[in-house]
Amino acid sequence: MSSSASRTPIIDMAKGLACATIVWHHLAFYGPMSDIAQPLAPALIAWLYDYGRMAVQVFLVLGGYLAAASLAPQGIARFDHAGHAMAKRFVRLVVPYAVALLLTVVVAALVRPWMNHPSVPDEPTLAQLVANALLLQDLLGESALSAGVWYVAIDFQLFVLSVLLWAGVRALPGDWARRHAAMLAQGTVVAGVAASLWVFNRMSGLDMWAVYFFGAYGLGMLACWAVRSPRPWGWLAAILVLGGVALAIDYRGRIAVALVTALCLVAALRSERLRSWAGVQPMVQLGQMSYSVFLVHFAVCLLVNAVVSHLWPASPGLNALGMLLAFVLSLAAGRQLYLRVERHVPTWSTAFRWQMVLVGAGLLVPLIDNWA
Repeated sequence: MSSSASRTPIIDMAKGLACATIVWHHLAFYGPMSDIAQPLAPALIAWLYDYGRMAVQVFLVLGGYLAAASLAPQGIARFDHAGHAMAKRFVRLVVPYAVALLLTVVVAALVRPWMNHPSVPDEPTLAQLVANALLLQDLLGESALSAGVWYVAIDFQLFVLSVLLWAGVRALPGDWARRHAAMLAQGTVVAGVAASLWVFNRMSGLDMWAVYFFGAYGLGMLACWAVRSPRPWGWLAAILVLGGVALAIDYRGRIAVALVTALCLVAALRSERLRSWAGVQPMVQLGQMSYSVFLVHFAVCLLVNAVVSHLWPASPGLNALGMLLAFVLSLAAGRQLYLRVERHVPTWSTAFRWQMVLVGAGLLVPLIDNWA
């Protein structure tokens, strides 16, 4: 298991499937197209509305897996400087994020005068814009500018927590700590997963903090070490015990999804046949650009919702087709964001420039709305 399994078609396909599910969840959750189309497929739309959000657990587990594969594949930190690792992650997340939020702010301003619906965001304030630009909206009590962006903030929190954990273990004094750094770091992760799954994840008031989600993220880390270990059974037992006890204490469907995802990830990536499989290319490609699709889809769905529901407010069939059109256009817009922004290596100056453009454009929205 010495070859890198940090980026394989299996992982990309899982990300692609989870991304598509999240987009359809938001299409079902944020009307009015779904409200009008609901009589055509009430059970499907209800399922997407209620359970589609659980695909986030797949992203959390995969995020933990990829973080461990990148930062500490053997349990020991392999990055040189914690601050540099966190800064690099922030910049890579924020540049496409700011571009997508800018698009959402503009689209919301355009449709607000003629679409009176709860899914349309209100005019942004300066505090809201700055908080969103810095990934601090939930911590500061400000509304998100777009659907699902809370996950970006949580992903960054989880990454920072992981970096600090491994950097902290590496900084421990003494020969014993240096010799047993991997055991100490991995043991701390296991303890953190237990605390999150058994305690913190049962406290809904903590859902804007990394500790609430570290259970699923940490299961992904354990899955990474199970894939790379010549003796994976200990790691598999840990995953089963941690997840099983969590479900016995308080059954949560989202934790069951995370547990199954972690176990399937280990089974798939320890299989030479599955690990070398090229996958279904359209789904692999969607997985590779899933972050961009995730970021931009709300703006696209908002615009299509406004146009279709305005032109055909009483046609279930045309509104169902509108939902499909919104999904396809979300993929197309996500691909453009991926090709033009995400896949390029960003700099601090690029990130700062896009953050300033986001804040400046958001402050112009009241003028646009008043003119409209």
